[in-house]
Amino acid sequence: MFSELSARIQASAKQIPAELVIKNAKVVNVFTRKIMETDIAITQGIVVGLGQYEGQQVIDAKGQYVVPGLIDGHVHIESTLLPPHEFAKVSLLHGVTSAITDPHEIANVAGTTGLEYMISDAQATPMNIFTMLPSCVPVTPFETNGATLDAATLAPFMEKAEVLGLAEVMNYQAVANQEADILEKITAIQQAGGVIDGHAAGIAQGDLSVYPTAQIRTDHEAVNAEEAQARLDLGMYLMIREGTVAKDLQSLLPVVTEQTARRCVFVTDDLLLDDLLTKGSIDHILRLAIQAGLDPLLAIQMATLNAAECFQLKTIGAIAPGYQADFFFTDDLTTLPIHEVFVKGQQVKTREQLVTELFPTATENPLLRALPNMNATPLSATSFDLKLNSTQAKIIEIIPNSLITKELIAPVTKDKGHFIPSIKDDFLKIAVVERHKQTGNIGLGIVRGFELKAGALATSVSHDSHNIVVVGTNDEDMLFAVERLLAIGGGMIAVKDQTELACLPLAIGGLMSTLGYQTTYEKLTNLTATARKLGASSAFDPFLTLSFLTLSVIPELKITDMGLFSFNEFALTTIDA
Repeated sequence: MFSELSARIQASAKQIPAELVIKNAKVVNVFTRKIMETDIAITQGIVVGLGQYEGQQVIDAKGQYVVPGLIDGHVHIESTLLPPHEFAKVSLLHGVTSAITDPHEIANVAGTTGLEYMISDAQATPMNIFTMLPSCVPVTPFETNGATLDAATLAPFMEKAEVLGLAEVMNYQAVANQEADILEKITAIQQAGGVIDGHAAGIAQGDLSVYPTAQIRTDHEAVNAEEAQARLDLGMYLMIREGTVAKDLQSLLPVVTEQTARRCVFVTDDLLLDDLLTKGSIDHILRLAIQAGLDPLLAIQMATLNAAECFQLKTIGAIAPGYQADFFFTDDLTTLPIHEVFVKGQQVKTREQLVTELFPTATENPLLRALPNMNATPLSATSFDLKLNSTQAKIIEIIPNSLITKELIAPVTKDKGHFIPSIKDDFLKIAVVERHKQTGNIGLGIVRGFELKAGALATSVSHDSHNIVVVGTNDEDMLFAVERLLAIGGGMIAVKDQTELACLPLAIGGLMSTLGYQTTYEKLTNLTATARKLGASSAFDPFLTLSFLTLSVIPELKITDMGLFSFNEFALTTIDA
């Protein structure tokens, strides 16, 4: 019964050799924020000692720094466009050995089947992938999604060891108004001893206390130092986000001090594959923070121990006896090149490449066949007719590299009562086509900021309900783009003159690729380059930005399959100003 523990204690006490010993290491101690020149003794994937040890296997670190495996405190795997087993490969290349994930996207498409798929696929990887259960499926009643997850539906998942709690509670109003559904979920998670993530976008400081009162202790939506300090003052964990669209690091770093740092963690939230592969994940955020003046050891502590403690993970986040042996080698604590990577004492990356035999060789998962197909009503040539009664219209104005948009009121061009896109003014048409329940809903609006000069862009990744969203300079290309995505089961596409110029199929729920990360990256790169050739702004990622224009829980003006949505009014609104 105690044989495994006994073996670890014997190795720790030097009564038997450890299974693995790392020699000549400069260990980053995240408890004391100092460098220790010591051996690392490992048995059964657990660190059993620091000091001088003998091992059955010895690896010479050759004086390199040994850093605890990095932890992404909040990430939607689906946003990388990869399934978990491919996401793990790219993450481990960057020294990220653990991730706290929210499968909110696939849950909105496929409900519990989607959750089961993500969890089972994650288990096949050597990476530590933990799950927070989606709290708001659907997010609001102002859009159509594919499933409903109530407290009773989520309850059985809390019995899974890799499930940690309730993911970002996005509907602040539901909590403040004590709506039964969200209170049932919160209470159930509290009773199970789980953690609850917050999402307090646009919530004034005076209203923020509602979240910690409900035991919601984290937030990743602070976008300036004042908001960040407000969260810290209330005892919340500040999640400092640097993703593909939302880049908050530079704005929030001023609040990170010796007094506040232990309540700060790093997250990516939504990171597209090209950024993940070429720039990195939490390692990229660390480099940026260190370049901005943050002490490297403090930054590493935030990216490891702090995140582990935030989620009550007692055996990861440090290199110390009793902790899981997750770490990587590097020869520079400021530029952080990621050399050898280990998870549970097993080397998953050499200096040059992944140890590929540790990963599943087949992408096929029985649950894939159970995921729903595209289920939209047929479209017609008039599907995207946008009628206006006024020459003044409410326009979604993009803020580059921000989830927040502005509500712009401006004169627009009409012809026979219908809106006409203007390339000169950068007033383009945007539409959201419902694809889950054949409602026939098509939400129509006007957007400024894409700068397209021709054609259309469309994607079946559209937060949070993941209907198909399309932006274009003309109805014909918009229609062609949407119908093409419906035919292939979802994806991203660039179209001109009713011709497909570039496409990335996303066969897993219309969200993730089956092509492997390298092929997916090549197609995504080509797709983005094609969008730029159509005139798409180079100031931001066009497809990821498009996917967030449907996110109704972020200010100010968004669009869903039901129409234009005002966050300030928290209601659907008219396009006519």
